[in-house]
Amino acid sequence: MVVQLCPGSNALNLSDACVRTSLSAIVPAALVLAFCLFSIPRIPPFARPLTNVIKFPFRNFLSLREAEALDSQGENTGDVVVDNTVPLWRTIVLSFVALVQALVWSAAGAYNIVMNKAYVWTAIAQLLVATTWIYASCKPVFWPKPTIHLDLFALFVLHFVFGVILLGGTLYDHQIFGVPLPPQLPFLGLISNLIAILMAMTVVGNMPFQLPSNRIKKEDIYVKHSPEDYATMWEWITFSWVYPLIIRGSNMTMNEDDVWKLSPTQQSRPVFIKFSTIIRSSLLRRLWAANSKDLIMDFSLTYVSVAFAYASPFFLMRILDVIDVDEPTAEDRTQAYIYALLAFLCTLLKAEADVQHLWFGRRAATRMRMELMAAIYDKALKRQDYSGIIDKDKAKEAADKKAGIKPVENPTADDPKAGADVGKIVNLMAVDANRIAMMVSGVYFIYGSPFEIAIAMVFLYNLLGVSAFAGFVVLLVGWPLNSFVAKRSIRIHKGVSASRDKRMGVLNELIGAVKFIKFFAWEDRWIKRTMDAREVEMGWMVKARINQVLFSTIWSSAPILVSLISFFTFVYQGNQLTVSIAFTSIALFGMIRQPLGVIPAWIVQILQTGVALKRIETYLEEDEVDDHVSSIKKGRTPYVDGEDDTLSIENGFFKWNEVPEKPEEKPTAKGKSHSRTSTSSSDETTTAVDSESIRSSPEDHKFELKDISIQFPEGELSVITGPTASGKTALLMALLGEMTTISGKLTIPKNMSNIDENGLMQSISYAAQSPWLRHQSIKDNILFGQPLDEERYNNVIECCALRPDLNILEDGDDTEIGSRGVSLSGGQKARVALARAVYARTKYVLLDDPLSAVDSHTARFLYERLFRGPLMASRTVILVTHHVELVLPGTYYLVRMLDGRIDAKGTVKDLRTQGILDHIAQDSTAEVKEEEPVMATEISIEAQEDNTEADASVEPKKKPRKLIKDEHREAGGVKWSIYNAYLKASSYRTWFMLGILIVCSQSLGVIEKLWVREWGQAYDRGAQPSLYMMTSSALTENEALMNDYVPYHDYQLYSNSYLHVNTSGFGPVTLPDVHEHPLFYVGIYALIGFATATVSVLSIAIQYNGALKASRSIFRKLLTGVVRATMRWHDITPAGRMLNRFGKDIETIDSNLASSLSAVNSSLATFAAAILTVVFFFPIFLIPAVIIGFFYRMLALGYLKTGRDLRRMESNSRSPIFSGFGELLEGIVTVRAFSAEQRFLDDLHDKIDVTTKMWYNFWMTNRWLLLNFDALGGLAVLTTTLLAVSGYVTAGTAALCITSSMTFTTSVYWACRFWTALELDLNSVERVVEYLDLPQEPPAIIESSRPPAYWPSSSTKEGLLTVEDLVIKYAPELPPVLHNVSFTLNAKERIGLLGRTGSGKSTLAMSILRFVDPASGRILIDGIDISTIGVHDLRSRLTFIPQDATLFSGTLRDNLDPFSEHEDSECLDVLYRVQMLSESAYQSQHNSRTPSRASTPDDVASSAASTAVTDVDPKTTITLDTQVSAGGTNFSQGQRQLIAMARALLRRSSIIVLDEATSSIDFGTDAKIQATIREEFTDSLLLTVAHRLRTVIDYDRLIVLDAGEVAEFDTPLNLIQKENGIFRTMCLKSGTFTELEAAAKAKAERDAAGGRA
Repeated sequence: MVVQLCPGSNALNLSDACVRTSLSAIVPAALVLAFCLFSIPRIPPFARPLTNVIKFPFRNFLSLREAEALDSQGENTGDVVVDNTVPLWRTIVLSFVALVQALVWSAAGAYNIVMNKAYVWTAIAQLLVATTWIYASCKPVFWPKPTIHLDLFALFVLHFVFGVILLGGTLYDHQIFGVPLPPQLPFLGLISNLIAILMAMTVVGNMPFQLPSNRIKKEDIYVKHSPEDYATMWEWITFSWVYPLIIRGSNMTMNEDDVWKLSPTQQSRPVFIKFSTIIRSSLLRRLWAANSKDLIMDFSLTYVSVAFAYASPFFLMRILDVIDVDEPTAEDRTQAYIYALLAFLCTLLKAEADVQHLWFGRRAATRMRMELMAAIYDKALKRQDYSGIIDKDKAKEAADKKAGIKPVENPTADDPKAGADVGKIVNLMAVDANRIAMMVSGVYFIYGSPFEIAIAMVFLYNLLGVSAFAGFVVLLVGWPLNSFVAKRSIRIHKGVSASRDKRMGVLNELIGAVKFIKFFAWEDRWIKRTMDAREVEMGWMVKARINQVLFSTIWSSAPILVSLISFFTFVYQGNQLTVSIAFTSIALFGMIRQPLGVIPAWIVQILQTGVALKRIETYLEEDEVDDHVSSIKKGRTPYVDGEDDTLSIENGFFKWNEVPEKPEEKPTAKGKSHSRTSTSSSDETTTAVDSESIRSSPEDHKFELKDISIQFPEGELSVITGPTASGKTALLMALLGEMTTISGKLTIPKNMSNIDENGLMQSISYAAQSPWLRHQSIKDNILFGQPLDEERYNNVIECCALRPDLNILEDGDDTEIGSRGVSLSGGQKARVALARAVYARTKYVLLDDPLSAVDSHTARFLYERLFRGPLMASRTVILVTHHVELVLPGTYYLVRMLDGRIDAKGTVKDLRTQGILDHIAQDSTAEVKEEEPVMATEISIEAQEDNTEADASVEPKKKPRKLIKDEHREAGGVKWSIYNAYLKASSYRTWFMLGILIVCSQSLGVIEKLWVREWGQAYDRGAQPSLYMMTSSALTENEALMNDYVPYHDYQLYSNSYLHVNTSGFGPVTLPDVHEHPLFYVGIYALIGFATATVSVLSIAIQYNGALKASRSIFRKLLTGVVRATMRWHDITPAGRMLNRFGKDIETIDSNLASSLSAVNSSLATFAAAILTVVFFFPIFLIPAVIIGFFYRMLALGYLKTGRDLRRMESNSRSPIFSGFGELLEGIVTVRAFSAEQRFLDDLHDKIDVTTKMWYNFWMTNRWLLLNFDALGGLAVLTTTLLAVSGYVTAGTAALCITSSMTFTTSVYWACRFWTALELDLNSVERVVEYLDLPQEPPAIIESSRPPAYWPSSSTKEGLLTVEDLVIKYAPELPPVLHNVSFTLNAKERIGLLGRTGSGKSTLAMSILRFVDPASGRILIDGIDISTIGVHDLRSRLTFIPQDATLFSGTLRDNLDPFSEHEDSECLDVLYRVQMLSESAYQSQHNSRTPSRASTPDDVASSAASTAVTDVDPKTTITLDTQVSAGGTNFSQGQRQLIAMARALLRRSSIIVLDEATSSIDFGTDAKIQATIREEFTDSLLLTVAHRLRTVIDYDRLIVLDAGEVAEFDTPLNLIQKENGIFRTMCLKSGTFTELEAAAKAKAERDAAGGRA
């Protein structure tokens, strides 16, 4: 009795029956043993650390249950419960089948032991099989679970494979060697064994991976929820869980709700919460820790895929070996069939490995993108607010330019810096996070390549011996060149991103202030400014393109040189280069070319991704606000009772946030070293603020709050007052924790859970000076995420004087506000922001000058009803205001600021006794004189208001109109007009030339093959070349193609390597003898190769040239279209949408589009070539080709339609993220003050989920297509192989058919992939083209009717400005805003325009500048109808000073005089006249104003010393070279308005329209300005839209508007005496009636005196 394994045969020789039996027993048994060992729960202690290290990267980052639990935290929906009952039938079926199998195998084994004692091994083998089945029967009974048993599935698959081998082997032996079939019983056993295994496999394969929890309805899977988690094994292997989505997509145009949600394990909230718990030393390590499992799986499966990729050509070579015998035997034939099936199997397995590894890679990419986007947003909520920082580099550069110093090239200029501004942060989120994700999903290229190169090298060595390596010397020599190009590409990439940031910065400023630019007719200058930034960017792009051409030159000529040198050495050694050797090695060199080309391209990619990572990391490391300021950070730390009870500061010393300087970069010398600070003009980064930039440089004005000690009394009204720029807003910022605390203690009470007896939370609400409103309805803005309490809400509306406004607005409080509140007037914005602060149930209310933007009687109303009313009772209110006299009676505590110090503070009582109070109040104006009749009139007006309200409430509610339409999304295929738009932009000539080049490259491929064939035949005239070598070459080549890797420009990959088979020689031309002149042949071969390379490089160059042309023209058109669009369009289009067009879409057109187009062209060319070949040589293949083609078409169409919808929705759903993000960054202070960060973060998670589900599902459909196409391709090859093997055709043609069918299938797949990519890129063109025909303003200049140079002239005797029957509508479907307005104004008059908020004052002012064209009626200025001249001519001759003065980044001088039309002295002069410069500073600058350099710090010091005489003069000095940050945020709002006045003074127009321009200025400065206006604007017609009666009481005439009609028009005195007049009522309500009346009388007397004189 001997236990002996099969004697005398190889362990893997499957043709031996004994080996088959042994393997089918040993392998499954070993697997089961492994399962048992791994399931031992206890690991011995010494091995634990090691196993943990190994296990760590493989652990699941976020399981489904954990994700659901994290997701439900916010919703309090209770615990996640899963129904884990196991269906009984499944357990019974599985254990029953396995038990029967075990019994049968044991019986067979026992029988064999008894019967066949001499040879026991067979019996033992059968018993081993029985043990594996016993394991399979116990597992479902003792360890039941409703989800899949992966171990059983693996075991059954193994059994199935061996079952097929056993049965097949038996039949093969019988057919070929005539071995008799086994007896009936065992033979039936083999068959039924297979059937049983199939049954078990089906049952296990239909078990799901996960079960849905109680949060998900079963019927919603496949509809609302992604089936990904709940798919069964079979669905997962075939990827068929994606199919329902594709059916849905091909039957209809999908909308957002038609796409199922992402799996919870890939939703933003759980992923981010989990990610933020990971703490590592660098961002890269954090990302690895969170995604290691996916990346490792991606890595390993890539290798599996490459191995299978090389297996199928190996089998095909064997097939051709078998056929290529004169008389193939039956055994040969059968083997060929087996090989064909194996090759098919390998194709399928490769496709499966591909799909799985791409899925893991894509999941890692999806998660990374989310983690980074959410981290960037989360950081924005916590970082210090740097909005007013000036770029020091830029300031320095401007100064250098002035002094004529040449800028120095600075290598670190584009390195990532801290202190990012809005444009850059949005870019981090849009571009950089995306780049990292794309890199991860494509990283498998890098680790697949070395493996492929190794395989090919081994093959080459077998063919050519040592000379194979001779060629690789070229690569070593070329490496330094290559690394130079790669290094340069990184430098260029930094330049491109920095210049793109800068262009986006300019655009951001432009789009944000487009209204303002239009007021001043500065569009041309801004278009030029943007185009200049764009030109810098294009310059970098041209460099990048040239670099890419260099790259492709190196990489397309390298392989040719390699093969050339190898052949040369081979021939030189005296070897014969036969056809077979030549062809096979060419194919192998071709295969190597691919990975070699991939490596450098990806090295660049990796380095660029490194730059992106660095940028994000720099940003994530920026300074954050203190824990007690940010509710997110505070929420993560436990609350201690009794801390932060009151709002107070002790000995505080604050400055504005500055970007911390990096110590190592400070120059050593005392003077600044130029090499460090100055940068080359092309490299400076405007938006990335340099490590040295601070709020402003030393010579600029720096503001500090010093020695602040203050505690505001609880539950009382405190007022902060002081002159313009004295630090009132800064004090509020310090209280909110938004300034850098240098020393002292700041207490901020923020604890939402601590609620006092009045139901108020111990937290803060805040209304900023320039109101920050969100792009929502008015109601949502006021509620700001708080639950709606109807009664409180109505009280707030009432007390904030919003009721009359809401009654005027057609949709009431559902009216949608545009971004930045565009559709409201300044006063309405301020009151909505005020209402938001009041509505929140907070104990502390901080209000920054809310009264300045409203008219005087509204201010009085707010004071009486709101500040003294029940809503503010027992709340600590801190009010910054200039209206001290108005609020003094109700004020308990008063603080006066001066130059960043507290000048006086104390309760009003104390101050009054000290006598300081009178001084403060006089500063603003005289004490309030209460008037008797006020009460009576007020009551009557309120009664009227109440009536209107009652009427209003009766009307039924109707659906509010949307101000902002949803973003337009194209449906269906991309229209031809879009293709045409692009082709035209890049010029048709380009594409014509490209077409010719593609044809050239295809034909060169054929010529190359013909030549090698000729060469081979020269050795052995007349001998039939050995065929398989030639064909396998083509095969391997196309195999490489089927790998997912084709780079866009490698046309040679497609060259058809099989056309040489049936063509005759070169005819009558006699070629030299190959033995004597081998190098002649090598030379011609080289020539053809270099021609191919040249064509390839040329086509790239042409394509880039066309792309740059297109980028230029499209960008310019888009820019002018947007800038010249009507005001209305800008009001209803969110800035984010425009920026998305300028950012992402332009980037796509810049970088991807041209390459996608030419890729489509080349793959279609290959396809055509393949089809022609097949038709020419092997018509019979057309039959299967048509059938397979039909399926291809079906799959491709479904994919194209679904993919198109998904990509379109993805780009549309991306806009809200960025516009919302931009909005948040602007209002971050408000959001933090309200402690609303968490809500914004949640909102972001939802938005990210929407855009990601589109993106992710798009890639899933792509994977589905890949799998199906690969399977079909394999099928096509299988059919041709079977046709060829069956002997219908000769061996030569057989080889040809197989290769051609491969080219056919791959080119179809690539054409389909590229086509989709192209449609997606054209989606960007589509979105841009949509913006090319926006509603445009009237032409800027009408050449035929240009006004004369002196127009409008102040010397005109009759009316300078005449309005006749004017009717204005904002849009045809809206009701008119102004009805039949008519009046005439004369030259040099001063006219006041008054009326309640919303009565049409601003609209009237706007229509004079022609922002709204009249529906009927007309406006004449100096005799010319303004609708007949160009808007540029009109606006450049008038001056408009808007409510919210906007400044632009640059110097103060640029802001005053952008076109440099005036002298420095004039600019200084106007600054002095509007009180921006004190007398002494003005004198010192006027005299020391040398043209060479900006004033040095020494000058500033001296002038500052001289200004210190008067206490009201600001200590900070302002020069014309003072840098202004974007939006002018480094000046106080009052200063910004003064600068706007100075601008107007400089322009000297004869008509000036002032829109409430003095609202944010203290009364002292205001008085000075009013004096300035009286003295300076004497030659102009001045039209002031005023809210302060005091401003206009001494004007010539007043126009009072009411509900869009002129109600009163007369002199102030006449109006104030008119009984029951609107103006008189206003004066009475303001509480300063006597004073106003006196002023009006004085004015009238002056006029009379002037008239007499």
